[in-house]
Amino acid sequence: MISFLKKYKAFIYGLLAFRAIVFILSYFDLILIDNSEVLANTLSFIFGWLIISLPIHYYSFLRQHKTTSIKLVGLIFLFLVIIINDIHAKIVDNPITFVGLVSVALSFFALIAPSYFKKYALIIIGYYVLALSYFYYIRVYMDDLNSYLQQEKEIKIILTTPILVLFLSWFYQQWKWLKTVESKKAKAELALLKNQINPHFFFNTLNNLYGLTVEKSDDAPSVVLKLSDMMRYTIYMGKEDFVPLKDEIAYLKNYIELHKIRYHKTVDIRFNYSDELDYQIAPLLFIIPLENAFKHGVESLTEDAFVHVNLKTDEGIIHFEIENNFGTQEAKSHVGIGLDNLNQRIKLLYPNKYKIHIEVKENSYKLSLKIDTK
Repeated sequence: MISFLKKYKAFIYGLLAFRAIVFILSYFDLILIDNSEVLANTLSFIFGWLIISLPIHYYSFLRQHKTTSIKLVGLIFLFLVIIINDIHAKIVDNPITFVGLVSVALSFFALIAPSYFKKYALIIIGYYVLALSYFYYIRVYMDDLNSYLQQEKEIKIILTTPILVLFLSWFYQQWKWLKTVESKKAKAELALLKNQINPHFFFNTLNNLYGLTVEKSDDAPSVVLKLSDMMRYTIYMGKEDFVPLKDEIAYLKNYIELHKIRYHKTVDIRFNYSDELDYQIAPLLFIIPLENAFKHGVESLTEDAFVHVNLKTDEGIIHFEIENNFGTQEAKSHVGIGLDNLNQRIKLLYPNKYKIHIEVKENSYKLSLKIDTK
């Protein structure tokens, strides 16, 4: 809510400015507001609010386009002149006022959204030629005020509704455009973050494989197969928005098995996961903390190293927890490199639907992640 108000604060300023202008004009008896005219007052308020708020909202744009700024100031001045003239003329629903307000409104819109206005210009102008012709026929040509007053509200609605629809449809189009831009930006950022994951992981894994081949280990063929499966998963499934949770778990199991084969020391590695795997998850999320656990934990210890991973599901929520210990030197370094990447991806993929908690105690590191997939 706060971010929304900050983004559209110009409309709050516009509201305050418009109220101040109305108060000053009323104080000096330049305008008189008839409280019985609810519809007319409402429409005047909306139009006056917009005509002051929008220039404030687009202030930076107007600074760079002085010609447009001058035209807007001219329209605002003309609007005030029309209102003041209408009050002093003391003519019920002054025909000149109606034509003036419609002209100012359409000119204002054509100025702030020229391409959008041009798209519907013929329809709008054609509509108002007919609507104003009917209004003038009832109000001026027939010269029967009682007959006009019987249709007053309907005529005012006919004259004002198209302008309001035009403004609202334009605002909706701008909102859709902003959402499209944000979506494209998010996808581009996700693609970049995925590309940051893959090289980092595979370089480490290839180094592991190199060590086994130098030692002529019998485990090398098994490592090649597991690495092949993981590369296939990363290349083909990693580009997907979401994958089955069971496939992600198989990927993590392969990664763990590769490390079990590599180490010549006793490492307490546990991976417990839920039997209920009928879930969809964004790929390559859990590999980052798991990779950190080995890189900054197991590798820094000569004995008693452990990595404990727990993954469970509960009514659409995935709970992931990983805990590992690390050496004294590693405690001084940046334990958990790559977690910024994880945070950015989760924020983009699951906005307001995740919780992440990191706890460091002495030589123990624990990360808890909860993701709502509903």
